[in-house]
Amino acid sequence: MNNFIGANLNYIIMGFKETFQINGENLLQKIKEIIAEGNVSKISISDKHGKEIMSFPVTVGAIGLILAPVFAAIGAVAALLTECTITVERNTNKEEKDKEDNSTDPPTTITVK
Repeated sequence: MNNFIGANLNYIIMGFKETFQINGENLLQKIKEIIAEGNVSKISISDKHGKEIMSFPVTVGAIGLILAPVFAAIGAVAALLTECTITVERNTNKEEKDKEDNSTDPPTTITVK
């Protein structure tokens, strides 16, 4: 009876993950770059053994003052870590993702040294 819901199914937000391996001294700068790129819903930081140290959601409205304490915490974590992994969950429109990549490849891994 209500075709509006069926018509909007093509616009469901899908997500994908990217993983960055980075040294602690570059951690805060890399996270700021990731947030500036946009379409980020969540960022997780893990140590070199894969144990999650911290995780926080990122919303468009939370870029300013709300993330300032998070950046301070990331700076403290960075001082303790020599190597870490950043996992970034990004939002993308399903149709856009299908156009960019028609495969079901695992998340991209980029190593930054």
